[in-house]
Amino acid sequence: MSFLSENVIPGNYGKKFTTDAKHPDEFKQIEENLMKLDGVKDVMFENGSKPTVFVIHTNKVVTVKAIEDKVKELELHAVPTGPFFPLA
Repeated sequence: MSFLSENVIPGNYGKKFTTDAKHPDEFKQIEENLMKLDGVKDVMFENGSKPTVFVIHTNKVVTVKAIEDKVKELELHAVPTGPFFPLA
């Protein structure tokens, strides 16, 4: 485990997660719950991906565990898949 694998760092990079959520109302609940975490700037879901993928950007360091726990509160799961690298 490294600092980068255990945390989401601030900036344009963010981190990708997969989730077992399937319906738009579940996506909205995940986004609303994650936005309650101090430091989360935005949550973006990728259209049409299987499994469902979302990217989180932060303006301060946020632990992956905190993100996983917030999603678990909804009886859903979030699994980190790696950093998100912007194209430009």
